[in-house]
Amino acid sequence: MSKFNGHKNWNHWNVSLWINNDEQLYRSAVFYRQHYRKAHGCGMTGAERAAREFLRSLKDQDITHTPDGAPYSYSSIRAAMVGM
Repeated sequence: MSKFNGHKNWNHWNVSLWINNDEQLYRSAVFYRQHYRKAHGCGMTGAERAAREFLRSLKDQDITHTPDGAPYSYSSIRAAMVGM
């Protein structure tokens, strides 16, 4: 059930807001979503793999939180990528 502006919680909403409204983040998310359209035999769906790889990419760049302080997590990124 949605609790915060149509999202699970404030963190999911905030991460989605940034990913879907910051051009660089959005382009990266779309890239990972398209690149991992299929799971590639790793035991995950393509969407799950895309979210994991996008999170890894952010961490590699030392990006752990949105500018508003919401932590990037697998579940918040996965939720933000729905529909991409």
